[in-house]
Amino acid sequence: MHLRRVLLLCWRDTGHPQGGGSERYLEQVGTQLARRGVDVTLRTAGYPGAAADEDRDGIRISRGGGRLSVYPRALTAIAAGRLGFGPLAGELPDAIIDTQNGVPFFARLLLGQRVVVLVHHGHREQWPVAGRLMGRFGWWIESTLSPLVHRRNQYLTVSLPSAEELVGLGVDAERIAVVRNGVDPIPVGIPVGGVETRAPGPTIGVLSRLVPHKQIEDAIDVLVALRPHIPDLRLDIVGGGWWEQNLRDYAAEQGVAEAVTFHGHVDEPTKHRLIGRWWVHLMPSRKEGWGLAVVEAAQHGVPTVGYRTSRGLTDSIIDGVTGLLVDGYHDDDARPGAVEGMGRAAHDLLTDRRRRAELGEKARARTEEFSWEQCADGVAAVLTAVAAGADYRSGLVPPERTPSEREPTESIDAAPRASA
Repeated sequence: MHLRRVLLLCWRDTGHPQGGGSERYLEQVGTQLARRGVDVTLRTAGYPGAAADEDRDGIRISRGGGRLSVYPRALTAIAAGRLGFGPLAGELPDAIIDTQNGVPFFARLLLGQRVVVLVHHGHREQWPVAGRLMGRFGWWIESTLSPLVHRRNQYLTVSLPSAEELVGLGVDAERIAVVRNGVDPIPVGIPVGGVETRAPGPTIGVLSRLVPHKQIEDAIDVLVALRPHIPDLRLDIVGGGWWEQNLRDYAAEQGVAEAVTFHGHVDEPTKHRLIGRWWVHLMPSRKEGWGLAVVEAAQHGVPTVGYRTSRGLTDSIIDGVTGLLVDGYHDDDARPGAVEGMGRAAHDLLTDRRRRAELGEKARARTEEFSWEQCADGVAAVLTAVAAGADYRSGLVPPERTPSEREPTESIDAAPRASA
């Protein structure tokens, strides 16, 4: 079956002030499908300055509602569209992706057809931020109600650990397809990271939305712990979010404000220039589905240190080969030990040039395995199967290639290039 029309449902788009990697995944897939002649519509929330209707990179974006109202507004628009009026008039998609960022749209109940439920990772660790009552209710929806409602639907996720999480919630493994993220090429004219681009002094970086569960405070604590041993160490924080002032205050309280640079939201060329300066990338997030920033740092030969307990990073980082994984958070009392472990790992890489270069180059070689074209191939295969009423897809889509199937230049054992 040839896909003609696809509807994407997500609570945010990449233009949203709080948009992140999950939104980027969906839009990149949509863009690739649109280039193949598929009519793609994304229904999402509005935000100040955003148009109610916009065409971007081949995708039609329809906006309405806010943080919570986006869900009923989207369902109302779908219902009205089926009756021939409203922003989604005439929308009769072959396939629907219902993105569950903690809470799904439950489009299945309205559309009367199988949907693809996209889940980047579980949100159990993040729900407490919403407050005790809302957090419990949200986790009940995610862990109990959604698996029940979607018990006959296809699931899609971005990493093997996230698939394991879904199985733990009662989703049948044979209904879970895993399609890993792609990565954008380094912008034209931006030098690829190497000895000539690195900062002259030791620099660690964080690329992330600035929200509580990303735990950027841990990176600041690593800076505090290492400064006595590496006095000129600096921390770059790239990204924005509503938690930024709290982080600025925290850096000041710890006495390292002058060693931390908050770059905020930056464009793609600036982002890549900054990453190319780093010696080591830290990813202290409590939870990740995959960790797109890991691969973006790897494009510049920068290894990542992250928490094993974040789950998704165990897929995007090959421990001891393309980066380092350390024990993270098992409970609230584990934070000092987690930060200490991240600090030791960062110290080892910052003070061992050869080891840093070896991990960085193997990480760079592995990035050749990821592209948005291949990601879209996998998602299209899942959508086509659902639209045709075929059997569920499961496991890695496309399947992971074995080392013998890789081109010589793609081997993770490639000889390292010189790196600062």
